[in-house]
Amino acid sequence: MTIASKVLDRVLVLEMVRVTEAAAIGASTLIGRGDEKAADAAAVEAMRAALNELAIDGTVVIGEGERDEAPMLFIGEKVGSAIGTGPKIDIALDPLEGTTICAKAGPNALAVLAISEEGNLLNAPDVYMDKIAVGPGYPDGVIDLDKSPTENVRAIAAAKGVKSNEIIACVLDRPRHEALIAELRSIGCGVMLIGDGDVAGVIATTNPDTTIDVYMGSGGAPEGVLACAALRCVGGQFKGRLLFRNDDERARARKWGIEDLDKQYDLSELAKGDCIFAATGVTDGSLLDGVKRQGAKMTTNSVVMRASSGTVRWVKGEHRIG
Repeated sequence: MTIASKVLDRVLVLEMVRVTEAAAIGASTLIGRGDEKAADAAAVEAMRAALNELAIDGTVVIGEGERDEAPMLFIGEKVGSAIGTGPKIDIALDPLEGTTICAKAGPNALAVLAISEEGNLLNAPDVYMDKIAVGPGYPDGVIDLDKSPTENVRAIAAAKGVKSNEIIACVLDRPRHEALIAELRSIGCGVMLIGDGDVAGVIATTNPDTTIDVYMGSGGAPEGVLACAALRCVGGQFKGRLLFRNDDERARARKWGIEDLDKQYDLSELAKGDCIFAATGVTDGSLLDGVKRQGAKMTTNSVVMRASSGTVRWVKGEHRIG
């Protein structure tokens, strides 16, 4: 079990929920309006305001991009009301995971946040990452990015005591995954395609009700770190390897202190020690119900987890409007 951090005081657990609730409520006013940028901006503005009310010395290590690309919540930005005096906290965030989902009123849009002590979350550059993840209960090393998708599915099936055609993989529905999807289906593996939101996709492997056994494919590296923070709390395995399309992306990785560009990262290397993960549903999904307006109030549904205790809390909030 992870040793509890004195820096991550218990009060921060519920404070994190307030932050994701604020972002989800902000984004909810743009559900189905077809404007991705406006929905994201509303979530960012609300999350930033909520973070700045906390008595922490926070640094955004996973954010909305680098400073010249994102006016708010950029990588390296300082947040909190106690900068220089409060506990030093690293923050990984996605104020609206699934901007397209929200704009189209699709399922599984989330406001997501993870925190740790300073230095415990990988400062991942905004590039792609090859990922594979499973939930708890499997022997160590059951998944490996150096193995083919077929070999990984067969290893998972053997550990589970079933045949390969009884395994279901979650994959982002992207042209780059055509070969992966074809290989999985060629061995009888079921493939659940999702349009966006791979943090929710990874977390879904931990919930038997989703029937998803494994998450595979490439997506954003920042989202990989967020997903690992959640897995640290509830159990599971994750492997990730950064993918670079050009020299500019390689230079960006080196800028953030990453020297081994071919390294296969383990769960504990992406999110170390004690950490807290929180998410609030924006639209209804497999993990959480979305924001609902009911007369003069809004309701939110959130989950908050802590690695040191393994505690998972489901929080329903009611918020007055106006």
